[in-house]
Amino acid sequence: MMSFLISDAVAQGEAAAGAGAGDPFLAMLPLVLFAVVFYFLLIRPQSKRQKEHRKMVESLAKGDEVVTIGGIAGRIADIGDNFALLDIADGVAVKIRRSSVESVMPKGTLKDL
Repeated sequence: MMSFLISDAVAQGEAAAGAGAGDPFLAMLPLVLFAVVFYFLLIRPQSKRQKEHRKMVESLAKGDEVVTIGGIAGRIADIGDNFALLDIADGVAVKIRRSSVESVMPKGTLKDL
């Protein structure tokens, strides 16, 4: 009776081994699809945002009204290669990194400066 059970187990093992040997391309297909979805949902949009931000930072000029990443709003009084001097109130200026500018606001937004 024991030999009968053992032979069933061996037969099941051989059937499972035969069914698992498939096309290696089909085994890699889910990984490839995952990589493509990952690229289009995460990597591509992030690189597009970085390119737009870099273009905006390069086009900054004296007199532009901007908001920094930290939420400070002001007008650019002086601008250099890496830093900008930002007027945030009468007689108050802050030196910031150019890359910390989050957005440029329309002219006239900051009326009290």
